[in-house]
Amino acid sequence: MSHKKPDNSSSEKSPSLNRRDFIATTATAGGLAIAAPSIIKAQSSSDEINVGLISFGQQGQVQVEASIDIPNVKFRAICDIWPYAQKKGIGTLLRYGHDVREHAYTDYREMLEKEKGLDAVLIASPDFMHSPMTVDALSAGKHVYCEKLMSNTVEGARSMVKASQDSGNLLQIGHQRRSNPRYLHAKEKLVNKQDKGGAGIFGRITHANGQWNRAVSKARTIRDRYNLDEATLKKNGFENMHQFLNWRWFKKLGGGPVSDLGAHQIDIFNWFLDAKPTSVQASGGVDYYDSYEWHDNVMCIYEYDTPNGMARASYQVLTTTSAGGGFFEYFMGDEGCMKISEIPRLTKIYREAHAPEWDGWIEREILKQNATAYKASEEVKVDVRESPPLAEYLLPVDLKKKIHQPHLENFFEAVRMHSADKSKAKSHLNCPGETGFETAVTVLRVNEAIEARKALAFEKSEFNV
Repeated sequence: MSHKKPDNSSSEKSPSLNRRDFIATTATAGGLAIAAPSIIKAQSSSDEINVGLISFGQQGQVQVEASIDIPNVKFRAICDIWPYAQKKGIGTLLRYGHDVREHAYTDYREMLEKEKGLDAVLIASPDFMHSPMTVDALSAGKHVYCEKLMSNTVEGARSMVKASQDSGNLLQIGHQRRSNPRYLHAKEKLVNKQDKGGAGIFGRITHANGQWNRAVSKARTIRDRYNLDEATLKKNGFENMHQFLNWRWFKKLGGGPVSDLGAHQIDIFNWFLDAKPTSVQASGGVDYYDSYEWHDNVMCIYEYDTPNGMARASYQVLTTTSAGGGFFEYFMGDEGCMKISEIPRLTKIYREAHAPEWDGWIEREILKQNATAYKASEEVKVDVRESPPLAEYLLPVDLKKKIHQPHLENFFEAVRMHSADKSKAKSHLNCPGETGFETAVTVLRVNEAIEARKALAFEKSEFNV
């Protein structure tokens, strides 16, 4: 018998900002209808990129903080339906020298129609609005950087890719690990085949797992004076302020924890295994929080038919315990394994005792020995069936920038390329819409598998737009 815990919500003295606040109106009857131009706007003759921001919740603030150190990126407009978030966004941008006080909107379509000089739009709204906002922005001649998960529906994600293809404008999805130097180094130097021939230094990867576990948290609340009025909430797809502040947990607004957190890491499964899954089975439920709709815990298993043979990948996201040490991905091969994370201290490389000796160039150019690791001779086996201890190495690549900055840099570099060579610009993106779509298909099937209570197969055609 499961015992449900209370909602755990409580009032706070000031509004919670730990969310991607939804900032734009939906295309409801009576709303402002804008006919967006379908032609691609010419890039400014200068090197400066003019940017509009849609949403200044937690993720919108992350995008701003990650962009301010990128040369020649200028925020020109902001949009948010929540006055508190809009005011905070204006103030934050002003402190960094980006004055958008006369260019603040509550309707993203009005911003797209009036701000003719925008080159790009950053979208950090709730997932259910990613698709209409992205499609409208692309059709209005803007390049788009949209947060993950790409959409809370496969159909929405597909429409985003088609809008990018039809308009010829760039679409980057915010799976930022794909631009992280540590992940790029691991993928290119460790996982991929080496110059010496054969598989990567882990041998054949047979399994992977990942996790993102978080401690119990209270529902987000604000003081009544910050509440949006009921008409504004309903016009924008929310039943009440509880939904507005906690939208990730509601089925019509987001995809639940496996979408919000798991999407980051499941994307890495596809990337590092160089394959799309053939099936998934999953378990989860609303076992702890009473006021939410999505599962508060999820465990799933994917099967991958990789170029080197079958591999299975397990993933869990728990919201009632932080056990297990943060978030990471683990790739396991028959000659070694790798634990990798955006948290540097969690990233480690291991080599099986039976594996062939490495050529010296691997340790000189790719890894470095961990001087604090146990030596095999110092380890005491407690059971005859125990494998010999693994040699431990560190990955000598540290990100000296904000976590999201390299991915935004990659996007802005592609924007600058676009006017000269559209094809080259798109190929420069580390996570174009087509790649984000494959991840969306992979992730969203998990929730279906939980409801079906059985393994669900993927058809190869599902990953095609």
